[in-house]
Amino acid sequence: MPNKMSSTQMKEFVREHFEDFVNRKKAEVIHRNMNPDFYDHNGPGGKPCGVKGDEEMMVGMYHAMPDLKVFVEELIADGDRVVCKNIWRWTDPNSKEKMEFHGFVMWRFENDRIAERWATVTPPALDDGFAWRSRLAKCGPLN
Repeated sequence: MPNKMSSTQMKEFVREHFEDFVNRKKAEVIHRNMNPDFYDHNGPGGKPCGVKGDEEMMVGMYHAMPDLKVFVEELIADGDRVVCKNIWRWTDPNSKEKMEFHGFVMWRFENDRIAERWATVTPPALDDGFAWRSRLAKCGPLN
């Protein structure tokens, strides 16, 4: 089925999905936001899954990282897809160190809901407020 949402509507839908699913810890919204046959190409452990696998993963993350927050930095929409650049931050419960990982997620819409997801994330790292410096240094000279 085709998607009837505008680019602006799809981007707002994705932003609200992250707010509810991650920041407000409402795992159940996945049943409202995803098609029943939703397919996550890069689910928990890098393996494909559906709604249930993603919901279980997120509930596990709520327990392992109680102060977890996702920050949506950029959203781009084209056709029936939205790409999102985001940063996930939390405090490690054992070491009390600030942690983060970065991600890019592509969502495909169908019937005004999310039908598919692809994601790439960086490994978790310390969030010292200057993490960008160490990543930039690994890139080498810019000229």
